[in-house]
Amino acid sequence: MSIIESIVIAIIEGLTEFLPVSSTGHMILTKAALGITEDGGFVDTFIVSIQIGAILAIVGLYYKRFLQGITIYIKLMAAFIPTAIIGLLAYDVIKSYLFNPTVVALALIIGGVILILIDKKVVTKETQVVDLSRIPIKNAVFIGLFQCLSMVPGTSRAAATIVGGVFNKFNKTQATEFSFLLAVPTMIAATGYDLYKTPVSFTSYEILVLCIGVIVAFISAFIAVKIFIKLVAAYGFKHYGFYRIGIGIIFLLVSWVMGVDLGI
Repeated sequence: MSIIESIVIAIIEGLTEFLPVSSTGHMILTKAALGITEDGGFVDTFIVSIQIGAILAIVGLYYKRFLQGITIYIKLMAAFIPTAIIGLLAYDVIKSYLFNPTVVALALIIGGVILILIDKKVVTKETQVVDLSRIPIKNAVFIGLFQCLSMVPGTSRAAATIVGGVFNKFNKTQATEFSFLLAVPTMIAATGYDLYKTPVSFTSYEILVLCIGVIVAFISAFIAVKIFIKLVAAYGFKHYGFYRIGIGIIFLLVSWVMGVDLGI
């Protein structure tokens, strides 16, 4: 992988990680478009590792939330527990059977339809939640169960948790912000576990590429999240739904009609 390729992938990762459009799907398409082939597993490790930059962007943007007290941590951990349990139990099955172009494409399309439908539900919705840190534990766990759906490649962790938030009476901004906050423990755990399961020794050049990727992912995620909050407040989720459907159709065309190996 060249430095230019690493920068492109890191930009895409940062831009899509917290949007309800599936960063996994975009990474797969990007790899195929750039003609990147596996290099001893480094490419997959790179894609996982640069999520650290995206995580740091959320911490930087919402640090005041994390400094307000222990209550928000309790709610986030309650939401994280279902993902942790199911993720540990289903990791090998997911990696073995669900990482294929058809699953990714169908998940993108179905998720897109759901986003369009819930957009109508929240377009004029007034929140029934005063503060995110005050939501009941059972509601946090409920959102965590929705997050488990994102283990299916192409679903999008952000989309799953946003939908869970909407069904827990959040307005669109609150659902989005809780999705961002929940991303921190979830992504730290997922990234750490994935790296543990696929250990790779790095050359000095690969360490340089990783560092560049983390920095670029941080910058692009920081910008994307700030813009996304404003767009959601103004326009809702339906446009992301249409976008997902379009990307899903591209997946099917590339993998079925053109017979291109997407490297899943």
